[in-house]
Amino acid sequence: MRILGLDYGEKRIGVAVCDELGMTAQGLPTIIRKDKKHDGGILGTLVDDYRVEKIVIGYPVRLDGSEGIQCEKVNRFALWMEKTFALPVIKWPETLSTKEAEDIMMHSGVRWKKRKQKVDQLAACLILQGYLDSLARS
Repeated sequence: MRILGLDYGEKRIGVAVCDELGMTAQGLPTIIRKDKKHDGGILGTLVDDYRVEKIVIGYPVRLDGSEGIQCEKVNRFALWMEKTFALPVIKWPETLSTKEAEDIMMHSGVRWKKRKQKVDQLAACLILQGYLDSLARS
């Protein structure tokens, strides 16, 4: 089963997809957001090209577990995706995934400019891989 992983943001959407066995997440190009028609067109192409059966989107709960303003935006986007693509959308806790992605790249010696370009993609990979790992454990 192919699963699409998303790191939803105001300006960009980090994207990852798992292999056909559902074991590993690989990053795809980040979507620079414009409007729903543009974003939906790109996501729709990815869903079709990879024969996606499920979408996992990072759910940015606060450190204390409460939901903030960004959770409301993710909820609206997740509902829109469920209706648009007729696929299940799983909201997966992703607190600090972008920070973790930045730290990984920084410690790997990736320069600032390259980190800025790839951080959303890596965050999407971390979100999706966390979900895949939880499936493997259960």
